[in-house]
Amino acid sequence: MGRSGRTSPLVAVIMGGPSAEREVSLSSGQGCIAALREAGYEVAGVDAGADLCARLQEISPDVVFNALHGRWGEDGCVQGLLEWLRIPYTHSGVLSSALAMDKARAKAAYRAAGLPVVESVLARRDEVRARHVLPPPYVVKPNNEGSSVGVYLVHEAANAPPQISDAMPEVVMVESYAPGRELTTTVMGGRALTVTDILTDGWYDYDAKYKPGGSRHVVPADLPPEIFDACLDYARRAHAALGCRGVSRTDFRWDAARGLDGLILLETNTQPGMTPTSLVPEQAQAMGISFPDLVRWMVEDASCDR
Repeated sequence: MGRSGRTSPLVAVIMGGPSAEREVSLSSGQGCIAALREAGYEVAGVDAGADLCARLQEISPDVVFNALHGRWGEDGCVQGLLEWLRIPYTHSGVLSSALAMDKARAKAAYRAAGLPVVESVLARRDEVRARHVLPPPYVVKPNNEGSSVGVYLVHEAANAPPQISDAMPEVVMVESYAPGRELTTTVMGGRALTVTDILTDGWYDYDAKYKPGGSRHVVPADLPPEIFDACLDYARRAHAALGCRGVSRTDFRWDAARGLDGLILLETNTQPGMTPTSLVPEQAQAMGISFPDLVRWMVEDASCDR
């Protein structure tokens, strides 16, 4: 029984919002709305704006399904609002969301847990434009965005440092480039599902992630057992090190020439995409979990004090 005597729980799917990943979030939200209705829930879609608090108080949902991506929705901000309103919600809580979104602090947590990461530094935007902060090849990215938003790849032969956009934050992360295959693993309630090998014709950027045909996914990945099992183990340990809840997804690079030493953990996403081309629903399906069953599990797992 839901609030106000409803015979079935009312789930508010919050999506959109003001981040650079707004369009992806809207796509995730619409996909989740359809799957939740198929699973038997009453559903209200909410485009998260400045009136989000008032909208949620008006709707009075039993659960919030968080389909936001990027800043405000993925970094602990909206999680704090939901804790204040005492509305159970999906995915990770305030602290783990903020920690995972801050790439530098997340890497510190990974290192403390004995997980392999590449060398990286935080540097001012003007410093990155003036000189090579690290020896090429390296990557420049915002310290607190996802979905490959604002990523610059500086090749080994680059003579000049990158002239990064003024739209980038004042302080950015510069990290050594990790060569090899792009791998990812979903963790669902502490259980690592499987490994996907992501194949692209170039850099796995925003378009490769979200445009149809932008990438090809091999599920389960065709890997040596040692590497496959290490991905599952590292993803579980990353999920635990950051204090994640619900569903998370951890991304890797693997340089086959270096064996297990070539497996590098890149980052953990606490609000993985749920679009038609997204990796988490695809991995769940490979494990016999339909999209409606996946979102049902996430709603049943929802809580405050996460």
